[in-house]
Amino acid sequence: MRDGILVINAGSSSIKFSLYVAQGDDRPELSSKGQVEGINVAPHFIAKSPMGAVLAEERWPDQPNLGHQALFKHMIEWIEAHLGDADLKAAGHRVVHGGSQYSQPLAVTDELMEELEQLVPLAPLHQPHNLAPIRALREVHPDLIQVACFDTAFHRTNPWAAQSFALPRKITGEGVKRYGFHGLSYEYIARQLHQIAPSVARGKVVVCHLGSGASMCAIDGGKSVASTMGFTALDGLPMGTRTGALDAGVVLYLMQQKGMTAKEIEDLLYKQSGLIGVSGVSNDMRVLLESSEPHAIEAVELFVYRIARELGSLAAAMGGIDALVFTAGIGEHSSRIRAKVCAHAEWLGVSMDDEANERTAQMISAKDSPVSVWVIPTDEEMMIARHTRTVLRSMRQ
Repeated sequence: MRDGILVINAGSSSIKFSLYVAQGDDRPELSSKGQVEGINVAPHFIAKSPMGAVLAEERWPDQPNLGHQALFKHMIEWIEAHLGDADLKAAGHRVVHGGSQYSQPLAVTDELMEELEQLVPLAPLHQPHNLAPIRALREVHPDLIQVACFDTAFHRTNPWAAQSFALPRKITGEGVKRYGFHGLSYEYIARQLHQIAPSVARGKVVVCHLGSGASMCAIDGGKSVASTMGFTALDGLPMGTRTGALDAGVVLYLMQQKGMTAKEIEDLLYKQSGLIGVSGVSNDMRVLLESSEPHAIEAVELFVYRIARELGSLAAAMGGIDALVFTAGIGEHSSRIRAKVCAHAEWLGVSMDDEANERTAQMISAKDSPVSVWVIPTDEEMMIARHTRTVLRSMRQ
């Protein structure tokens, strides 16, 4: 009997899942994936094969109030009915914030849930949605092992200086420090790079996770030493709707001079800024690259400029750079953004092979480039499945 491993990513209006099966020491294999969307409006369930074929689909147009719990139960029933020769053994969850104490995935317990609830103020727009499906699944399937995989864990190897703000130690001691995020993605890329180019993976690598949420990470010898995101996932690069790095004095100005409330500022910084705020056109990089609107062009320019500045900063944190990796939606699919970033990085020794970049080859740097450049698709769900599998096996020993 093979083990079924469920990976869940839930939001306020959707529940996404990926189902994996594994046997012995084999790598988990994707069996199906799907989602329930339109929750509280017009619920819609769909499941697909790894190749994209629709396996099941159901809509509830007349039941907009059908809640998370009922929809979750429907999803679990479908999953268990379609596992074939596998048995659902565990569920893995991406939990954005694990605080300072958690550097490894953990099986969920009552005590762990209480501690993760205490971290909600550090990630108010993410943590509640990460914890809600854990609670729901405990109600629907109380005997199922659940594993929390933390997006901050990979960065716990950062040195003290990289994690610290120049604030009074009392405040730092309360947990106000740089945590870093997108750790599951960076961990996956570090492992993939070790398989693709072991000698490169042992060196100094900067990974650009460029998507609607965007960040960068310096990885030295396979370990994170610095990242662009800090206390929250708001820091660093401009993103689809988030500001990225911002002088704290701007927040004081908005409060003191503009009379904005904390909630209004939160909405401004998280939902109205970034690419959409600068361009006034879209938060989608594909739309901006095709637009002739001056503000859209400036939004792209600002995005690339900030990547170029952070690249120099991260290289400095490692004392050099051997490789540059692009991943996530924009990083994997936009040859134009990759070309613009690499043009800014020529002073670091980056030399691009334009033809390889246009066809999105795995390595897109010129053969004689001192710094190699790679495009490696990320797979956070697979990373969660692997972690869940590891915890499951350790509990059996």
